[in-house]
Amino acid sequence: MKYQIPADSKLIEPNFVFGVATSSYQIEGGVREGGRTPSIWDTFCRKAGVVNNFDNGDVACDHYHLWQHDIAMIADLGVDAYRLSVSWSRILPQDGVVNPQGLEFYSNIIDECHRKGLKVYVTLYHWDLPQYLEDKGGWLNRETAYKFAQYADVVSQFFGHKIDVYTTLNEPFVSAFLGYRWGIHAPGVKGDKQGFQAAHHLMLAHGLAMPVLRRNAPNSLHGLVVNVCPAYPVNSTDVAAAEFKAADGYLWFIDPVFTGQYPEVVCKKLVEYMPLILEGDMEIISAPLDYLGINYYSREVIGTNPDGQPEIAPQTEAEHTFIGWEVYPRGLTDVLVLLKQRYANLPPMYITENGAACDDEQEGGVIHDDQRIAYYQTHLTALDEAIRQGVDIRGYFAWSLMDNFEWAFGYSQRFGIVHVDYQTQERTLKNSALAFRGMLKQRKKTISSSQ
Repeated sequence: MKYQIPADSKLIEPNFVFGVATSSYQIEGGVREGGRTPSIWDTFCRKAGVVNNFDNGDVACDHYHLWQHDIAMIADLGVDAYRLSVSWSRILPQDGVVNPQGLEFYSNIIDECHRKGLKVYVTLYHWDLPQYLEDKGGWLNRETAYKFAQYADVVSQFFGHKIDVYTTLNEPFVSAFLGYRWGIHAPGVKGDKQGFQAAHHLMLAHGLAMPVLRRNAPNSLHGLVVNVCPAYPVNSTDVAAAEFKAADGYLWFIDPVFTGQYPEVVCKKLVEYMPLILEGDMEIISAPLDYLGINYYSREVIGTNPDGQPEIAPQTEAEHTFIGWEVYPRGLTDVLVLLKQRYANLPPMYITENGAACDDEQEGGVIHDDQRIAYYQTHLTALDEAIRQGVDIRGYFAWSLMDNFEWAFGYSQRFGIVHVDYQTQERTLKNSALAFRGMLKQRKKTISSSQ
């Protein structure tokens, strides 16, 4: 099976970037090696009942030792870029103490990527806050935002423009709301007030880091990555409920960047939970971006319960992935067009994550993942449609390169286009990876023939 891209699609243009993505805690392992100290996920995984099967990232995909093999595998796929995150506690294992071994580890990876012709997209924070900062309050402590800016300074001073594209935060919605509002992710804090305060400090951290990154790496691109889950009303009487759900979700983290304020409907309805915001904070948060990264997986359909509150209406007749998320490619087109219409100052965007956890079938060394192939095909088509409607999209990254530690789900969910045997660490390209590679090879032939 192959992915089909129309001959007149912008996805075929030479400057459009195709890549694969991972994150540090999900693949690296080596948690006690190279000078690294614990993150909040090391601690969280030791708590009873919070991660499936008591799984943890101690070994994960052992990328810490197998990175050379993995970079070669990425290059062999024919992608243009590799999106990874760096571990804060591997680079700053103690407050203010820089670890040369940590910098060298990532330097080797970045250099190898460049040797193989890959652009490097680096995320500074993909949810793995150093435990020593959580011990001081974590994202509930305003000081953590300033510590993040110092961390960004260390990384960007050392690497400069060797990192082609910098991302401050990956999905602050997840860090703040799953981590500090609903307690599903590390560090497991529960409370609306805490969730919104953590969210504000994360956004402040982003804003504080932006001028630091620009100063140290003026030739690189700098931006933010958010996860979007568009909300659709069940019917016309639920429009307000769906609008509130979007505002209390992904728009809470996008509005302040492009409008300088949080969504008014949430501020009014949940006034007792609103964060402490100091003078000048919103100006810091709304610093201009070079790009906005969009992570899209699914949508939500929103109804209204008897108390008049928004509630998710399960779409039982729709197709779902193994993780239980509805397959709804049209949502990608819709939300990208919505963002273009909502923000006059919207910069170019990248699809920084898109993919599916599926119930893959293994047969004679071949890994059949037809649902994933169909998922990528329909979502690439949806992306193409958004571009045809005038949305400025510069690239697409498949999530994820390989099966990995999937947070509270542990190792029970497999998002990878590459299968990982966690006992032997053997990597096997799934049919989706072979199709992805075939599509990229054909794309390059088309580009070459047109030049």
